[in-house]
Amino acid sequence: MERSETFLSLVLDELAVSVAVVSPLGDILYVNRSWVEFGRCNGEPETTDWLEVNYLTVCKASATAGDQFGMDALKGIQSVIEGGSEQFSYEYPCHSPDQQRWFLMLATPIEYRGQRCCVIVHQNITERHLAEERVLQLSCTDGLTKISNRRYFEEFFQTEWKRCMRLGTPISLILFDVDHFKLINDQYGHPEGDNVLRQVARCADRLARRPGDICARYGGEEFVVALSGVGLDAARAVSRQLLQSIEELGIPNVRSPITPSLTISCGVASAFPERGSSPEKLIKLVDKALYSAKKNGRNQICTPASLISTFDDVI
Repeated sequence: MERSETFLSLVLDELAVSVAVVSPLGDILYVNRSWVEFGRCNGEPETTDWLEVNYLTVCKASATAGDQFGMDALKGIQSVIEGGSEQFSYEYPCHSPDQQRWFLMLATPIEYRGQRCCVIVHQNITERHLAEERVLQLSCTDGLTKISNRRYFEEFFQTEWKRCMRLGTPISLILFDVDHFKLINDQYGHPEGDNVLRQVARCADRLARRPGDICARYGGEEFVVALSGVGLDAARAVSRQLLQSIEELGIPNVRSPITPSLTISCGVASAFPERGSSPEKLIKLVDKALYSAKKNGRNQICTPASLISTFDDVI
């Protein structure tokens, strides 16, 4: 039996994952070599005797200090030990000073000497996490302009709408369209038209740099900017900056009936989100404002007649 335990320990020491076994009270009964190395890389002294450590106490200390991982880990491991669940898994960041890292913790029960103990495993999933982030980034990004796409904008806008509702702050939208974009494609060709869209996207994206802001390609030559915590007057000021920035690009559009250089038309709308209100109605409102700007001659900004806080009058 002793030889079997020695052999098993040698095998476990060769695993790349960190393994520990804890008693029903949380006392660590066994750790493999990777666990010791994992602790050392996270600030634990090399002289730490893990068999004198209570893992639940460590989790409690982290939870008391406000660490969400410590709190969740404590509840999950206790649930496994007490029989409330057969497995607990948890992904968490554990960054070092020079590297971003993510780990997966698994806790599963094991019967040892008549007691329900728990095997805890920490596995480095950094490569997988970064690959998933790259895929997510691609799914959220417009392939041509490299800014956010409409799908991501709609998700982001829903989240910011709810946040502004909680805080009682306004949220504004700027929906704008490149004037007579078809004439650019006809005159200069589609590759040049694509280049124009990329330049327009860069101009607009520079105006949406706060955490609650976003600039996205809404479709074709149409773009949208959402500004959280910003009222109508401030949103109009941002849209004026945008018109000026596009004008300063000096991109030719010689067949445009407005002016021989690139222009845009903007719709701007703002609201204070309320419980039961719909963000889609603000989108409808700003779309109407953009339609008015185009109908009235383009190369201008249009807003609703007044700032509204409820949308009962929006069709």
